[in-house]
Amino acid sequence: MAEIAAAHRLVLVTGPSGAGRTTAIRALEDMGFEAIDNLPLSLLPRLLDGRAPERPLALGIDARNRDFSTLGLIEAIDRISAADPGLMQVLYIDCRSDVLLRRFSETRRRHPLAPAESPGEGIRREHDLLGPIKLRADMLIDTSELSPHELRAELALWFAPAGKPRLAVTVQSFSYKRGLPRGLDMVLDCRFLRNPYWEEGLRRLDGRDARVAAYVAADPRFAPFRDRVSDLVNLLLPAYEAEGKAYLAIGFGCTGGQHRSVTVAQTLGETLAKDGWQVSIRHRELERTAPPASSAAPAPAVRMSKEDDKA
Repeated sequence: MAEIAAAHRLVLVTGPSGAGRTTAIRALEDMGFEAIDNLPLSLLPRLLDGRAPERPLALGIDARNRDFSTLGLIEAIDRISAADPGLMQVLYIDCRSDVLLRRFSETRRRHPLAPAESPGEGIRREHDLLGPIKLRADMLIDTSELSPHELRAELALWFAPAGKPRLAVTVQSFSYKRGLPRGLDMVLDCRFLRNPYWEEGLRRLDGRDARVAAYVAADPRFAPFRDRVSDLVNLLLPAYEAEGKAYLAIGFGCTGGQHRSVTVAQTLGETLAKDGWQVSIRHRELERTAPPASSAAPAPAVRMSKEDDKA
């Protein structure tokens, strides 16, 4: 990430109630951000049109605010990105529904979107509201298996001002049928690899599953492609870092975004993480639905769901 001295930096923090959004806001404040939580959407343009801040901004957007709307927040994100593409990052603090339900049960709190109903109903409503925002996020941290301390440590890897943080890398898979994800710096097409979709036993799985990964890797073109992409990325990352670039997004696409692109993105992301780079692995199409049972291993720090679609 960019050094904390970059005063124009803006991080929009959102996510479902109970996932850790407030913890994230407080952690960013401790790192030197000017933090404003529960900011009404109507005040966002006035805040940004005012005097330039002396410190980077962390703004918490809460679905409970009286003027919150999914469309309104998407329009605000698009408007800010169009005016200054390098200004803003959207940080989405996520959590599985079963873990959220357990947290509400343990604290005996009512869900803010269902004060007279069960917490499960509020969790469902909030996920429906925030689903399109999640897809627009530049960074996603899933706190299902994280303690507040571990969440702070994860944020420190991306935003801490001490020294000069390393270039942060996002590796993500996507479906060409749904278009390119926003903000990619590098795009690679995986549609030349053999397709697990046509194998009945693999169709309902995704590219994180060992059986699908083995099937894709058995294509004789996979290893040369993987090695050449890895060599290219390892050449470019230090060069981008030396030039002061803070964030690099690499996308791998296939037809449905379920199998080939997922395997390749997972493979590269895990390799870069082992090499010491700050890596977030995203699988856009797998984030669209709740996760069914699977033997798939979770991505480092980010645990994604899956969707059954042609890859």
